[in-house]
Amino acid sequence: MIIEVAEITLLSLRVSLLATFISLLIGLPLGTWLALRRFRARDFVLSLVNTGMALPPVVVGLVVSIMLWRSGPLGSLRLIYTPAAIVIAQTIIAAPVVTGLTVSAMQQLNPRLRLQLLGLGASPLQMVMALWREARLPLLAALMAGFGSVISEVGASMMVGGNIRHQTRVLTTAIVLETNKGNFEIAVALGVLLLFLAYLITFGLTWVQQRAARH
Repeated sequence: MIIEVAEITLLSLRVSLLATFISLLIGLPLGTWLALRRFRARDFVLSLVNTGMALPPVVVGLVVSIMLWRSGPLGSLRLIYTPAAIVIAQTIIAAPVVTGLTVSAMQQLNPRLRLQLLGLGASPLQMVMALWREARLPLLAALMAGFGSVISEVGASMMVGGNIRHQTRVLTTAIVLETNKGNFEIAVALGVLLLFLAYLITFGLTWVQQRAARH
């Protein structure tokens, strides 16, 4: 039992951290671009991002399942009911959260800062890096929010992963399974473990955030 719980815990961390990392790779540059650029459909794109921040995980799971099903457009990849499918679904959930909060963080910066950096001869990349450094505290908050949105979700993971023992069972789906079986003691223990892991990761990111605030 202990070995199985450790296996489930490690898989939960692996898929959620990977999904958070991928969503950061997508959301940070996309959110920065949306914050700094002005174009005709910008408000429409921002509304889509903001809507994506409230995407129901079950709907994401449904769409990803249809795409990855054997008869679906990506069925040939054979990713359904694999950890990779869970990562894909969780990335779709977390990416809008990171993107939207990145837009908010970048828009809070003084607009003159960008002009000053360009006036001092900074390249576009150097300017963006400097802006990220200036907005590092809210950007870390965006990262925490992205992680929080996936570590606790169950609907998408259940639908695309199938909750298969030793393969795709994560803490949230294991809690649902044990609750349905009437094993409330095990379900509560797994719930406490999930809360502890979420707190541990968030505490680490908060420590980094507050350390950065003092410098």
